[in-house]
Amino acid sequence: METTIHDIAKRLNISASTVSRALNNNPIISEATRNRIKKTADEMGYRPNILAANFRTKRTNTIGVIVPLINRHFFSSVVSGIEDVAYKNGFAVTISQSNDNFEKEDKIAHTFFANRVDGLIVSIGMETTTFDHLKLFSDRNIPLVFFDRVVDEIEAHKIVIDDFGGGYLVTKHLIEQGAKKIAHIGGPLNLKIYKNRQEGYCKALKESGIEIDESLIINNSLTRADGTRAIQKLTKNNDWPDAIFCANDLSALSVIIYLQKNGIKVPEDILVIGFSNEPFSELVTPSISTVKQPGFSMGKKAAELIINQINNTTGKPEFETITMPSEIIERSSSKRK
Repeated sequence: METTIHDIAKRLNISASTVSRALNNNPIISEATRNRIKKTADEMGYRPNILAANFRTKRTNTIGVIVPLINRHFFSSVVSGIEDVAYKNGFAVTISQSNDNFEKEDKIAHTFFANRVDGLIVSIGMETTTFDHLKLFSDRNIPLVFFDRVVDEIEAHKIVIDDFGGGYLVTKHLIEQGAKKIAHIGGPLNLKIYKNRQEGYCKALKESGIEIDESLIINNSLTRADGTRAIQKLTKNNDWPDAIFCANDLSALSVIIYLQKNGIKVPEDILVIGFSNEPFSELVTPSISTVKQPGFSMGKKAAELIINQINNTTGKPEFETITMPSEIIERSSSKRK
């Protein structure tokens, strides 16, 4: 049987209300009595009934977080930022990954809703094109914050990086290195981040007087296998590009591995650049040029915004979209020797 405050009160021959106050650090109970009660509670294996407390306060002090892939450095650094702020403010964080699968994301969102999380922080998956599972929160005024992969159709706080600027800077860098035939391996265009990166790429080409060649643009799910298939398609007629801008570092890695296996040197023959600054991008040979994303800062900001919403129950919040700067990191894979 679970130990209750009544069991502790009986052991110490005091009232249950005194035990309750002591366990909640009520200052009307002396420190000596509080310590004695807490020591007895520990000895008896007492566990607070959080469910009952939540029922009274209508709060769970829990924030739900949905990320596409927790094993990606960017998403794990965002989660670290969220937890850093949430812990300091007395909130627990429950993390689930969708694996970029819509059905799983939908089920996770409904589970968080049923478990009455106080708020939800989410970056949608690649397959997500409908949003009823997230409107479930916004329609009931449950705080919702999007980061990185956001939903324009839902009013909420949103935190993004300058993906358009990142795509533009990357392409300008390749042009400055002498590239004239620049391919782009991008993500699915239903996600705004990949659409913006591609538009930045196109703007840089136009500004430099380079005609946009649709045959040099491939959109896929940016897995390692997708990167290999994309570079095979780009080179199947031996009509090689002289530079490739990949919308993430994993596809950039697979492109470099394929080129090296086929005797093509990077960067001497083809320049390659990625996006996201995964830790491996600095460690491989050649090291991969990329775009840095401030994941930890994004996570901290997301947590601050959602906690402010949770604690501020009066009036409708004024939602904002926060754009953080992108920063190109030039390494060996995109620099002519």
